[in-house]
Amino acid sequence: MSVAKVIEITASSPTSFAEAAKAGIAKASETVHGIKGAWVSEESLVVENDQVTEFRVTMRVSFILD
Repeated sequence: MSVAKVIEITASSPTSFAEAAKAGIAKASETVHGIKGAWVSEESLVVENDQVTEFRVTMRVSFILD
């Protein structure tokens, strides 16, 4: 039997929401092992001088407990 845990993380990228999600999973996988999935629950933008400067995602990441 497996037991999973879900954490919530926020990540950002200067290029896209997809890159922000990839960066978030890459960083989380440095300390969290057994990641099985992620769900983007929120997307937001940072705008400066009428230009999008940052894409942000908030994700729920699930992983199997050891």
